[in-house]
Amino acid sequence: MRSPRLILPIISARLALIPLSPEFLEACLMGELSRATDLLGYPIPPDWLAEQAVMRVRLDQLHQNPALQPWLLRAIILRAAQTMIGNIGFHSAPGPAYLAAIAPGGQGVEFGYTIFPAFRRQGYAREASVALMAWAAKQHHVDQFVLTISPTNLPSLRIAQRLGFRKVGAHIDDVDGPEDIFRLDWE
Repeated sequence: MRSPRLILPIISARLALIPLSPEFLEACLMGELSRATDLLGYPIPPDWLAEQAVMRVRLDQLHQNPALQPWLLRAIILRAAQTMIGNIGFHSAPGPAYLAAIAPGGQGVEFGYTIFPAFRRQGYAREASVALMAWAAKQHHVDQFVLTISPTNLPSLRIAQRLGFRKVGAHIDDVDGPEDIFRLDWE
């Protein structure tokens, strides 16, 4: 039996973006917090446990295709405090069919993030986003990034603007309702 390939964290000035394994997601969904803490290597904050829907979606994706793990959910760890402050990750590997019209050329990828309330407005979302995009661009030649943001989510809209994303459309998400679609062409 082959051992799983080690997926390294992405490191920025203050953060470590740690890949979340199927075993970790399963433990969280089953309420096995001691096991989840051991697997992650950091305490599991209550805010993370509210992310059940995203955990299920990403776990289903990993069961269908384990090679997606480097692209999907990552814990955002504040290194100095050794604390999980949120999560970030791509929705797929680069070039999914659903992005063909939004990010033409085949190397686009959508991502999303959550920073837990106690850690907002400190630049962590921006720092994590830049680190994730730089990893994808340098390691995997991704050249287009997509965000979908509710028109009422002013903090995320400001972050997208500061990062250089431009609005390229809008749609109604089945779960989240109206969303504006933004794209950044990485140079």
